[in-house]
Amino acid sequence: MKILVRFLSNMVAKSPWTIIAATLVITLILGAFLPQQETATGNEGFSPDSPEFLALDVIAEYFSDNSEEPVQVVVSARTGEDLLTAAGFRDYLAIREAIAASEAAQRLFRDRPGGDVVGFFDPLIQGLQMRSEELGVPFETLVGSLTDTDVRDGLLQSLDMIPAESRGLVEGLFGDSSDLTVPTAQTGLMVVFLNVADLDDPDFTILQELEVDMAADIVAATGEESVSDGAAFSFALLFSDTSEFESEIGRLFGSAFLIIIAILLFVFWIHPRGRMTRFRSFRRAMADMGLTMLVIVVSIVWMNGLGVLLGPKYLDIIGNFSEILQILPILLVGLGVDYAIHMTSRYREELGGGVEIRESATRATKTVGIALVLATATTSVGFLTNVVNPVTALRDFGILAAIGISAAFILMLTVVPAIRTLLDRRAERLGNLERQAFGRQSERLLPKLMGSTAVLAEKYAVTTLIAAFLLGTAGFIGLTQLDTTFSFTDFVPEGSEMLNTFDKINDEFSGGFGEETEVIIEGDVASPAVHNALVAAWANMSDTTNVVQFGSQAAAESPVSAIAQLVISPEQGGNPETFDAEFASAAFAAGLQPDLTVGGDVDVVALYDQAAVASPDVMARTIAKVDGVYRYIDVGVSTQAGEAGANQLSKDLKDDFAPVVDAGATAVPTNQNIVSQGVVTALQESQASSLAITILAAMALLVITFYIEVRRPFLGVITILPVVLIVLWVFGVMSARGISFNPVTAMIANLAIGIGVPYTIHITHRYEEDRQRYDNPEEAIRSTTTHTGGALAGSAFTTAAGFGILMTSTLKPFQQLGEVTFWAIIFALVASVFVLPSMLVVWDRWHRRRGEDVVDQAAYERAHAGL
Repeated sequence: MKILVRFLSNMVAKSPWTIIAATLVITLILGAFLPQQETATGNEGFSPDSPEFLALDVIAEYFSDNSEEPVQVVVSARTGEDLLTAAGFRDYLAIREAIAASEAAQRLFRDRPGGDVVGFFDPLIQGLQMRSEELGVPFETLVGSLTDTDVRDGLLQSLDMIPAESRGLVEGLFGDSSDLTVPTAQTGLMVVFLNVADLDDPDFTILQELEVDMAADIVAATGEESVSDGAAFSFALLFSDTSEFESEIGRLFGSAFLIIIAILLFVFWIHPRGRMTRFRSFRRAMADMGLTMLVIVVSIVWMNGLGVLLGPKYLDIIGNFSEILQILPILLVGLGVDYAIHMTSRYREELGGGVEIRESATRATKTVGIALVLATATTSVGFLTNVVNPVTALRDFGILAAIGISAAFILMLTVVPAIRTLLDRRAERLGNLERQAFGRQSERLLPKLMGSTAVLAEKYAVTTLIAAFLLGTAGFIGLTQLDTTFSFTDFVPEGSEMLNTFDKINDEFSGGFGEETEVIIEGDVASPAVHNALVAAWANMSDTTNVVQFGSQAAAESPVSAIAQLVISPEQGGNPETFDAEFASAAFAAGLQPDLTVGGDVDVVALYDQAAVASPDVMARTIAKVDGVYRYIDVGVSTQAGEAGANQLSKDLKDDFAPVVDAGATAVPTNQNIVSQGVVTALQESQASSLAITILAAMALLVITFYIEVRRPFLGVITILPVVLIVLWVFGVMSARGISFNPVTAMIANLAIGIGVPYTIHITHRYEEDRQRYDNPEEAIRSTTTHTGGALAGSAFTTAAGFGILMTSTLKPFQQLGEVTFWAIIFALVASVFVLPSMLVVWDRWHRRRGEDVVDQAAYERAHAGL
């Protein structure tokens, strides 16, 4: 540390212009990479490398060319209206026509069995079509003559004609608030199936554009005279427009920066004295504020530029930037403001004491720099412990946080003093440098206020510590009661029409009918044992909750279901369009049994090869070869679990597919909701261990450092204990406010550590220095809280006020981020100026009672020799 600080201070003293030029060049180079930054959406940035997430990779690699993309369309009655009327039926037809006329339909409809569009009014359409043929009357004429009673009676009659085993599925297209005994309905569902088998669209941008255009056509299909409105939903649509998210981020951080700028002007304000007029004081404050914000922005550019270099396009060490990485600028602003205020305060202190400009900058860099390099190293090591976190976004967060913190440290210890000394040399040459005004910094409001808090450490140290630890105990209790939740829709602004449609699908239709859960089976999948186990799994799903049923069978597509369609004759209840007598004869001759199982000596590979010839589309969707050998099976199961039931659905399907696992293969159910729940599980399993590792790593580094510096390793423990309290207090507030533990708030704990550790290090390091100046701990702690505590207060109030603006966000995670960040910063200040001084005084007195030196004078002098 000493060597690094000495090197940086010498560079500032000897070559300030070189530092500025080098910084400019590096910033331009790294800034050139910023346009290449790509943002992860949905679960991409958060998903751990779990079997469920890896199963999605298998689907993307081996089955994506054969998939369907469902788009759900919610039709909602306007206020005071009913869907099941003649006007509602005509609105439905208008929406269907708009869908059929869309470019998406022209390119992606494939005459799907059962229809490319399935909707709640389809039974009535089919009934009217039959009636049109019987009467020889055009369909449009019949529709034009319908009354409300005709629509309701016709719908009920059509529903009665549907086989009992299928009626439940059709009735599910009506919202839960519907009453089909009347009948009446406020909401109905349509599902549009887009076949993307032939769409050359690896990043789904074309599909997204087609869906966006179709969604606009659906909205435009109904007019002022209509009684209902249509709204489309799909995950591609949900994340199709990032401009709303980006504008929200821009507004929030722009407001935060303005508030921080205003408070920094107050913190850097110098009381007019002598020739320091109000104008000169304002100009000086503006210059220091501008320099601080400039360096913070540059550090953010460095971090983001290096993030692109570490990303998938280059080194592939981290993934694309997820929404959670938007928190990193907050950390850099918080630390940057802290670093700058301490550097500026110490520089002014030295300058006011009559020290020459270059020497003032050197002393400030060497004294504050030791604390800053220790704070940077400690927080970086703490964040880097996230590299073992199973959640991808948290792992990337740890790496980029360490990079950003290091960049902020280097820039604050080089660029700030380099520019400041150049400006002050010029001011001195012009006779405008007023040193007298800099010499009375301790008389300002914040230093005086923080200095007065030393009375707690001087007179009530034990009482203060008891109160702090009792509050910490309450925080720990709150931690044990936190809910762990996560939904990728949290990053969609509240009030978004797409989000409202998604919520309506969940509330009215139990997640809707576009949900498909895919069970990826891997292994020797074309063996008799796995084939028979797959038959058993299909049977097991027939009574599984949230699995859609067709009659007595689960709505699941697999090689077994494909063979069933080929071999079951119409006389046995099969589909005449899919029955293949030639294949059936050959299959039964080869050993296929009527119950679809096979004997142990049957050549299943040959059976599947023949099925692929007879039913190429279905087999291509459900089974894949690797190097010419059948390796994967994709069982597509129609489900209705939504987010709420995803965990239970996954457990149930694993139970259903237990025979497959027993046969020697693996079976992993997956969909977006299951992966989301996997994030929650990973957070639950890693939250305690990640925090513990982070804190222990930081403490270990501090223990080693303080042993080397003053032969007092326990100072490292004392310095980190308030940080533990900060984290516990934050969790206590989260519990009291009902804020859940999720990827964003998980980072709040890291943020609390990232801000809290530098705060406590500043106090301990300054106390170490002051203890050499004063004979007793009381005077030393008062000096520490006055000078360093005042700087900490300025830093804390600046960042807390600035990021409190995030509570006005329409994005739930950023509302929580704003509130919890505010408390984390305030708690960091409280722990640093109330709790830590009390600990230091108690520790100091304990050593003095034992007749020991508080610090090893010889070790201290060796550690600071040459500084």
